[in-house]
Amino acid sequence: MDYETARANMIEQQIRPWNVLEMQTLDALGALRREDFVPPEHRDLAFADVQIPLPDGEVMLEPKLSARMMEALHLQVTDKVLEIGTGSGYLTALLALVSKHVTSVEINPTLLQLGQRNLGMAGIDNAAVVEGDGHAGWGEAGEYDAILIGGSLPIVSSIWFDKLKPGGRLMVIEGHEPAMQAVRYIKSGSSVKRESLFETWAPRLKNAEETPEFEF
Repeated sequence: MDYETARANMIEQQIRPWNVLEMQTLDALGALRREDFVPPEHRDLAFADVQIPLPDGEVMLEPKLSARMMEALHLQVTDKVLEIGTGSGYLTALLALVSKHVTSVEINPTLLQLGQRNLGMAGIDNAAVVEGDGHAGWGEAGEYDAILIGGSLPIVSSIWFDKLKPGGRLMVIEGHEPAMQAVRYIKSGSSVKRESLFETWAPRLKNAEETPEFEF
């Protein structure tokens, strides 16, 4: 496979049509070798518009979904980022390319090692992958400029907003099948603004508690 051509086609045919247009995001997608983060048996799917299987039943999100969630955070090179769910480390690496530092929390020991290995091989030295249950929150109050939750949640707990600095942003996929929403929260003083950006779907974050869809 001609990986460079496939990468360029992914950006032009999948990413841009999904309104991902910021040059820092597009440059990161063009620079990072996605094929190196995909399990060898699925490498021919590296640039396909599909979720790719990972060990223990986990998945890599579609390239366009990773890119749009990343872009919605409007990251700066001075930003400190928290990611919940490392997976293969691909989105971790993208975040690291456009920010100061990424802390990525992974509950699965197999994926922890996979993410660490892939990031090391890619030469990413401003991201730390740590083992833990990020669903319960991570870090100190007011520690992060941006938070990206890599799995879906029924609803976002206020514990996450406490971790954001003033002006901090949080991206998450929220709700229930079949029509979940990609949602951005922006912290302003003691209040938080919620913005529903687009419909999508992602697997549940590990240990996320389900809530009733309807209350009677």
